[in-house]
Amino acid sequence: MKIKFITTGKTVEKYLVDGIAGYEKRIKKYVNFETVVLKDLKNAANMSFNTIKAKEAEMMLPYLNSSCFRILLDEKGVEFSSKEFATFLEKKMSTDGRDIIFVVGGPYGFDKIVYDNCDFKISLSKMTFSHQMVRLVFTEQLYRAFTILNNEPYHHE
Repeated sequence: MKIKFITTGKTVEKYLVDGIAGYEKRIKKYVNFETVVLKDLKNAANMSFNTIKAKEAEMMLPYLNSSCFRILLDEKGVEFSSKEFATFLEKKMSTDGRDIIFVVGGPYGFDKIVYDNCDFKISLSKMTFSHQMVRLVFTEQLYRAFTILNNEPYHHE
């Protein structure tokens, strides 16, 4: 079982880079985890939002292998509590048997073809976060899910 986290463009703020790296290291104690950072688009300032989404989709599609369970982190997705997310993850890992891919889009969201090539959508909140901030929030929640599943003291309720 492997979990892959696909993101668009590198994270630039040092505090986010450090936080994400810390949670990635912790997650790897529980599961084979890999982050794939797709390159920033050149001349994006001169492109329409739809063109940007289409070009980002071209880079994402090779990673959205149908043999994996593909999940978009998207504002229109299902909202889970941390415990519900842990349960969802546990069920996927134990019953589905496929690797799991989580995908974060760029600042303008996803092209329709990316939606069409994914199996599920999860919303981290009704609030909107920057696409870079989402990376930290998601890696923390993934780590939290594993501590919940392993009855470790990180999560308090």
